[in-house]
Amino acid sequence: MSLLEDERRSVHPERRDPEHLGKVDGIDLDNYDDPNFDPTGSILQDDSPYAEVRSAVANTDDPMMPSSTFRAWVVGIICAVLVPGVNQFFFFRYPSFRLTLIVPLFLSYPICKAWARYLPKVSLFGVSLNPGPFTIKEHVIITIMADIGEGSVYANSIIATQKVVYNQHPNFVYQWLLVMSTQLIGFSVAGICKRILVAPPSMIWPENLSVAALFNTLHAQETAGTRSRDGISRERFFTYVFIGYFFYNFLPSYLFTALSTFSWVCWIAPNNVKINQIFGVSHGLGMGVITFDWGVITAFIVSPLVVPWWAAANVGIAVVFFYWFIVPILYYSNVWYSAYLPLVSSQSFDNTGNIYNVSRIINADGSFNLQAYQSYSPVFLSISFAVLYGLSFASITAVLMHTLLYHSKQILTQSRRSLSDQPDIHARLMSVYKVVPDWCYLFIFLTTFAIGIFAIETWHTELPVWAFVLALVFSLVYTIPIGVLRSITSFQVGLNVITELIIGYALPGRPIAMMMFKTWGTMTISQAIGFTSDLKLGHYMKIPHRPMFLCQIVATVVASTVHLGVQTWMFSHIEDICSPHQKDNFTCPNITVFGTASIIWGVIGPRRLFSHGQLYYGLVFSFLAGPVLPLIQWTLHKKFRMKFLKYLNFPVIFSAMAWMPPATPINYVPWVFICFLFNYVIRRRHMLWWLKYNYLLSAGLDAGYAVGIIVIFFALQYPKNGTIGMNSIQNWWGNTVYTKTTDYADVPAKTVPEGGTFGPSSW
Repeated sequence: MSLLEDERRSVHPERRDPEHLGKVDGIDLDNYDDPNFDPTGSILQDDSPYAEVRSAVANTDDPMMPSSTFRAWVVGIICAVLVPGVNQFFFFRYPSFRLTLIVPLFLSYPICKAWARYLPKVSLFGVSLNPGPFTIKEHVIITIMADIGEGSVYANSIIATQKVVYNQHPNFVYQWLLVMSTQLIGFSVAGICKRILVAPPSMIWPENLSVAALFNTLHAQETAGTRSRDGISRERFFTYVFIGYFFYNFLPSYLFTALSTFSWVCWIAPNNVKINQIFGVSHGLGMGVITFDWGVITAFIVSPLVVPWWAAANVGIAVVFFYWFIVPILYYSNVWYSAYLPLVSSQSFDNTGNIYNVSRIINADGSFNLQAYQSYSPVFLSISFAVLYGLSFASITAVLMHTLLYHSKQILTQSRRSLSDQPDIHARLMSVYKVVPDWCYLFIFLTTFAIGIFAIETWHTELPVWAFVLALVFSLVYTIPIGVLRSITSFQVGLNVITELIIGYALPGRPIAMMMFKTWGTMTISQAIGFTSDLKLGHYMKIPHRPMFLCQIVATVVASTVHLGVQTWMFSHIEDICSPHQKDNFTCPNITVFGTASIIWGVIGPRRLFSHGQLYYGLVFSFLAGPVLPLIQWTLHKKFRMKFLKYLNFPVIFSAMAWMPPATPINYVPWVFICFLFNYVIRRRHMLWWLKYNYLLSAGLDAGYAVGIIVIFFALQYPKNGTIGMNSIQNWWGNTVYTKTTDYADVPAKTVPEGGTFGPSSW
């Protein structure tokens, strides 16, 4: 049977008896609760059982294809220096800028093609300087090395906050050890969990599929999608999408920015507070649901074209129920005095409705001044932010219960399976390569563990060793549950709130210790998930295990050192860095937020927010809702076999809103609509088109937006401190209309009387 016939068969479910599906490759299809798996489709022995994977990933491999070449290492290390260097430099600036994965992926392609064509094929010390044609495996290694340094180093924020907020200036050795421990310890965890989170075919990691499709398109690799429909080639389709959106992006991103925040109802009634709160997109509920900017749609979450529709439906449920139903009821009922505050804001406020001035409640040494706090104000949260905390509490317990009920058997099974035993062609192809021994990951863990203890014990951090161990244990417990959720939905439960809560109760009044506990507690799992995602991409692209291991380790050390080095240089050479009126706009907005959080959680502490008798005590009961709701769902599903319950995922419902605020529903609702259109309607009605073009459409839009933003920033915004077009294009109606609304001004429903306050009389 041809691939084309196989894909056509998957469109017609009547070809498999839905009443009794039996077993395939050891999978009991009658009791299989994987929402991404279509049991009525065709099961292929020589390809993935998931249509998404078949469309983007080649089911063949050439073990003799070069991957870990001199060329790949040189270009990869250069990318691991340049990408983090540029991103760290602009991290402290407002407006900021960031190089994304797409940029090194594109730039390395022509560079390495030219290398293969023009450099002589000679060897130096037995190493070939030009190993021949540039291969897809080399390209993947280069891109992964660049991607590792793309994001900011979380520990750098601790170091910057120590300097800016607490006037501490630790030496470089301490800084480097802290960075290395927090960045690498998660890698060891990823290696330990790879058997469960990488090898099984059900761990599809949706966000990797568009990248895999792009690699295969650039290098003319054949997948199920390449032969699934007549029409233009995938290469030409991607090129059209990329070029088209590159030029279109100038409209919503520079020439007509109102298309990006298309709050047209607010333009009609700019001074009506309630209308602006309901339809506004800056600080409102975004019920206008229209945007013409791909950057807004993907600003906080991955492309909707790569996420399974059922997962997006859970996101839609969360937005409608919590933010379009619960939040307005609480807000206009003035629960927690929220009507005196902006409807959607990630800031903390005092009892006059102004942003909380943390400098008024700390002493010169950064310690807590109780008397000043009692004479100033308690901390107030916007209603959307308070609801976010409740959802975060629920997600922490829900993900454990959901994993226990739905994935525990699979986890136990996979922990005992080897690659060659997997019911998946990709795992079997990868089984020919030598694996990385588990002792290598254990060695990295023990080394980074020792480095972490050395850092906290030799510098005055106030973090005891037992708290350091607790942070790691907490991360280890959650790595597999959160990894399973991320691998099948693209969503991830955040641990930053719960780690702040734990350390705030355990070690009150220690902001440096709070930041460190939070960093090890959140970054260990965040790094573990990130490294695991890269391992899955390498799994899809058939990168040998050992070169993959080595490139991740080297890139992490290089990129993290560059991040720290650039930050150290900036603090030594940029005058007035992190001051509000720095002449070149290096005002450090991210460090300001991070420092404020360290004071609120580490100095004021959660006892004054969530303990019995405090304003937000009711949110603590969200911890109970987290495990109860998945248990009820699972019980009903097992008893009545209601199909829709298989697709209900409470961890996604609770965690999908993790970015709101600062995100608003305008970042989510169009995202859900697009996912529904492509991954439900088009996928069901035009499966062959979807297989061939869907993931390339996502990659083309992402690439067009990323490259377009770079051109706009460096050509039109960065020069002359953003004054280009100040009196022309920047001031015309299409770029200012949304700034003249109460939504943009963040006006609350109730106004505090002049000189008055709101809230409790004592705290």
